[in-house]
Amino acid sequence: MDVVHERLQAEAIQADNVAEATFGDLGLGDNIVRALADLGAASPFPIQAATIPPILHGKDVLARGRTGSGKTIAFGAPLVESVLRSQAGQRREFARAPKALILAPTRELALQIDGTIQPIARSVGLFTTQIYGGVPQGRQAGALKRGVDIVIGTPGRIEDLVNQGKLDLSEIRIVVLDEADHMCELGFLEPVQRILRHTAKGSQKLLFSATLDREVAALVDEFLVKPAVYEVAGEDQDSGTIEHRVLVIEHREKAEILDSLVAREGKTLVFARTRAYAEMLADQFDDAGIRAVALHGDLNQAKRTRNLEKLTSGRVNVLVATDVAARGIHVDDIDLVVQADAPDEYKTYLHRSGRTGRAGRSGTVVTLITRQRRRRMGELLDRAEIDAPFEEVALGDDLLEELSGRQLSHVDR
Repeated sequence: MDVVHERLQAEAIQADNVAEATFGDLGLGDNIVRALADLGAASPFPIQAATIPPILHGKDVLARGRTGSGKTIAFGAPLVESVLRSQAGQRREFARAPKALILAPTRELALQIDGTIQPIARSVGLFTTQIYGGVPQGRQAGALKRGVDIVIGTPGRIEDLVNQGKLDLSEIRIVVLDEADHMCELGFLEPVQRILRHTAKGSQKLLFSATLDREVAALVDEFLVKPAVYEVAGEDQDSGTIEHRVLVIEHREKAEILDSLVAREGKTLVFARTRAYAEMLADQFDDAGIRAVALHGDLNQAKRTRNLEKLTSGRVNVLVATDVAARGIHVDDIDLVVQADAPDEYKTYLHRSGRTGRAGRSGTVVTLITRQRRRRMGELLDRAEIDAPFEEVALGDDLLEELSGRQLSHVDR
């Protein structure tokens, strides 16, 4: 269940309220504004316009919003500005302790965050480093020994390096928890709590989460002091950037219906419940002449990175993923998500649908169910506060053509 924080009244920021603001107006310096323009961020998204001023004023921030809403810049740009201001007039020491920490649930997300923040930091002479598991720690420890300003990483490896005395968090003045709900789902609640207790007393905390469930609420209660709370209108599920459809089908037609949905030009993400079914679907699509790859936990990191890159670069149009693997998918131009297996939980639905409609683009989420699942699916959508029509569909129906074909108009928006 989502825990409603009665005392944390979210302020909804409407997109049109901030239409005129520039990044400079929000308090960011010229070099950072230019770096953002180079990243393609010419003017702020609603969540950026909402959160940058309070972050620059040193307030704790709790922001509830989907992935893809522009939140990396929303916390990254003011974090760089704040670190820069705190070091004004000081010489940059060799082997200096970092001043800012960004925690992410997966190495893929940590790498993506670094990809956005590193050029912003570099524009003002600050250094970032990535710290995550699954690779030898020598290079990471070496970077820390030389001295960095901003650490971006996953809780497990960060705690390892803290315990070995190779990472000093005592000078951390600003901490970001990105996708806090997913960190808790992966069992990182206690490591995150221990890490936060190592940071400087009174350090600023910025927490971003799609849902505010009990474990996230525990983090908010212990670590955030009078936070500015935002739930940004215009990027939640009912904002109109994502259209939701539920197709009620006959099980025997499922394979061919899936083929007809994904035979299209745009990028499509298909969700499967098991690794075996993900592989089977990728093979099925390939056999039908549709370029597809699978992404699941049985693949080693190199293969997962390679398959994701094939989708990003457009060498394949379809990625079939399990839920765990899909957490690392942050591709802005996926405009169709197909749930070959309906999710069991509303939070899973929200995370899956957050893979499309990103960065202001539009997208569609199509869920396939049989008649027997209709009631359960209705209850799940109610919990997720999503309005989606249920449509009975058979092979050859115009609706299948419309759903795969109409997406093409979204691609070049």
